[in-house]
Amino acid sequence: MTLRTFAGLGALLSIVMPGLAMAADEVAAPVLNSGDTAWMLTATALVLFMTIPGLALFYGGMVRSKNILSVMMQCFAITGLISILWVVYGYSVAFDTTGMEQGVVNFNSFFGGMGKAFLAGVTPASITGPAALFPEAVFITFQMTFAIITPALIVGAFAERMKFSAMLIFMGIWFTLVYAPIAHMVWSGNGGLMWDWGVLDFAGGTVVHINAGVAGLVACLVLGKRKGFPTTPMAPHNLGYTLIGAAMLWIGWFGFNAGSAAAANGTAGMAMLVTQIATAAAALGWMFAEWITHGKPSALGIASGVVAGLVAITPAAGTVGPMGALVIGLAAGVVCFFCATTLKRKLGYDDSLDAFGVHGIGGILGAILTGVFAAPSMGGFNAATTDIAAQVWIQCKGVGFTVIYTAIVTYVILKVLDMVMGLRVTEEEEAVGLDLAQHNERGYNL
Repeated sequence: MTLRTFAGLGALLSIVMPGLAMAADEVAAPVLNSGDTAWMLTATALVLFMTIPGLALFYGGMVRSKNILSVMMQCFAITGLISILWVVYGYSVAFDTTGMEQGVVNFNSFFGGMGKAFLAGVTPASITGPAALFPEAVFITFQMTFAIITPALIVGAFAERMKFSAMLIFMGIWFTLVYAPIAHMVWSGNGGLMWDWGVLDFAGGTVVHINAGVAGLVACLVLGKRKGFPTTPMAPHNLGYTLIGAAMLWIGWFGFNAGSAAAANGTAGMAMLVTQIATAAAALGWMFAEWITHGKPSALGIASGVVAGLVAITPAAGTVGPMGALVIGLAAGVVCFFCATTLKRKLGYDDSLDAFGVHGIGGILGAILTGVFAAPSMGGFNAATTDIAAQVWIQCKGVGFTVIYTAIVTYVILKVLDMVMGLRVTEEEEAVGLDLAQHNERGYNL
């Protein structure tokens, strides 16, 4: 081969190699997936739909007519408040991974950094996801809707007796000290406390439901019972609203669970299927348990069973199979029925709309059973769950930590606020109703 030939090859390579390098860079660069993006946009809207109008109607129909606007107002106000706090620092506290290292427990294992405060660095070009496939702005909004519904669920425990001003301040502090840190510990990735433990929580059994349910129980105990409870009848004033709200929650929950796959893929499809199975099973489980116990099935009962099933399947949606979902749903319907009726009566606490009986108990049950039915030997899809007993123990650790942390911090927040500004409306305001006393409006003007 002549010198001239070598020179020619060198010249050719000098032209081709930069092009190949550029092509490699283009292949390696993350590319937005329009299908995943479209699904996550849809899922985000569905989860927001769960709070307004879903939860607002579900809770609004269960209170007395003089308090319907107060409950709906609380749901709307929480939606606005948490949206802003999420943007200012909540997203950063929950998902900033600065200072985190797998297997190392430090401050950042509990509380995220502030590198994303005020959404610093987020642009239309920012993309994220399991394979960096959809806009970070969509992920931020999706997770915002989870942060919104969690404190809104607590409203059901203290409905008809808390001052609106105290509620707003409580929710802001609780979001900062409880929700965002728990979300960080469970979902932020390597270095997060419960993430490193191996806790399985696909869509929020721990972060959302146990968190809200336990906080609700503490809140109703600190505030005390409604005037006249339990001797005065306090029947729901419009169960039609409650059934419509439950239907909206059922539909919206597909965004909640299937959206947590963060992609339009097989995991999302299975999450949708098991959500439907568990919810249907729980609705029937509650209905038949009530029918056998009380002689008749009720509309309120089947609506409550629907929500119990949705709650219980939430931590398991990405890892369990159809038959596991069936068992989880049936168990949730029956167990939550007895906890929201028999247990509540025996212990005497006034959880107005059964936030603890449904969300707290359903979340705990679902989280523990996830450890059983996520195993491939039980029809699940989590290959890492080879030792069921070990995974159940990990799930129990996650449940126990969340219950204790949430209960203590919630109690401290409420007691301090009670000393500073008072939590509860006056007896006269409670008798008149919070619609007039707190908002100078009526839900019904006849």
